Amino acid sequence: QLQVVESGGGLVQPGGSLRLSCAASGFSLDYYAVGWFRQAPGKEREGVSCILSSDGSTFYADSVKGRFTISRDNAKNTVYLQMNSLKPEDTGVYYCAARLPDSTSVQDMCVISRIIIPYNYWGQGTQVTVSS
Repeated sequence: QLQVVESGGGLVQPGGSLRLSCAASGFSLDYYAVGWFRQAPGKEREGVSCILSSDGSTFYADSVKGRFTISRDNAKNTVYLQMNSLKPEDTGVYYCAARLPDSTSVQDMCVISRIIIPYNYWGQGTQVTVSS
């Protein structure tokens, strides 16, 4: 079955860290661009961070820049999102998604309003709760 599966979510105190994993099965994730998105209760889904397959270019939303880091481990067929200095406003369901490479810039595939070509695969999401 071709799919991506997220893991690593949980409950963490403000200032803490989590590492989310996006593992692919049935296909090689290293050929795909990957994005992390999140959705808080009552809010629209938003792009958090994306990474290209071609040159490893990355994009971060302003709200997470300097705190989150996206990376890929092709040997493990996995993309990670390291989240440090977590804030209550980071709470939400985090989704990873994978798409075949094209000419779309890493920013345009990460900002919801700019996404034209849909992602090929979406995970089911993992809950992240930042609370004391």
